[in-house]
Amino acid sequence: MTSLVSARNVSKSYGTTRAVDDVSFEIEKGRIMGLIGPNGAGKTTLLKAVLGLTDCQGSLSVLGLDPFRQRKELMQNICFIADVAVLPRWIKVSQLLDFLQSIHPRFSRERAEELLSQTKIRKTAKVRELSKGMVTQLHLSIITAIDAKLLVLDEPTLGLDIIFRKDFYANLLNDYFDEERTIIITTHQVEEIENLLTDVMFIDDGRVLLDAQMDDLSSQFVELMTTSENAAQAQQFNPIYEKDVFGKKVLTFEGIDRDKLAGLGELRTPNVADLFVAKVKGGAK
Repeated sequence: MTSLVSARNVSKSYGTTRAVDDVSFEIEKGRIMGLIGPNGAGKTTLLKAVLGLTDCQGSLSVLGLDPFRQRKELMQNICFIADVAVLPRWIKVSQLLDFLQSIHPRFSRERAEELLSQTKIRKTAKVRELSKGMVTQLHLSIITAIDAKLLVLDEPTLGLDIIFRKDFYANLLNDYFDEERTIIITTHQVEEIENLLTDVMFIDDGRVLLDAQMDDLSSQFVELMTTSENAAQAQQFNPIYEKDVFGKKVLTFEGIDRDKLAGLGELRTPNVADLFVAKVKGGAK
């Protein structure tokens, strides 16, 4: 496989604050990476470095290019949408499509109009006449109508209703994504994208806590729900996190043979949201 994004010992500081702290990772072509972290974890700073919007220490390559020094060339093959969609308030939707068609060789007006036809956005409307959710819909329709090698989505469905969020991710998977494209998504609505992801990366306090393929999580992690009595026995295997749920004990383990926990309670693979809490809170103990 070919790495689309390659980071080696990447760091970024703002004064005395270490926003990204000695991060290394690879993102291969044809993958959907979920970048998960709390507010202030360093996600946006890391994405800015990938997009060439900020310089950094260490080595960072995106599509074989230095994103800070070769940003103009890089932007020809990247699409990005931030958590706040910003479009000129005075422009009409049709004028925006005209403009993009005239300047971007990889923009498909037909695809954009197809996506917009699934919304209530009128092509004669001006951006200032649209609701916040409709502006986001417009932005998403434009971005996903561009044939790019790398799509970066930073909280792409923030403020949208659940129906559009579901439709957006379904379209992203069925109509946009293929083995030649790579997608990086950050979101706090982890449950909505978990089934889309091929890879997941957890980041907190600027450091990577987990970088794994989704298919490998079941062999790396296991969650045990059990009684207090059995929990005492299970604790000898050093869980990374424990919590109480409806009078039961839930313990999360990393790198343990499930057979060692057999008979102590109900075993399952933790979902991404629960695993993130376990890695963050467990590491803070």
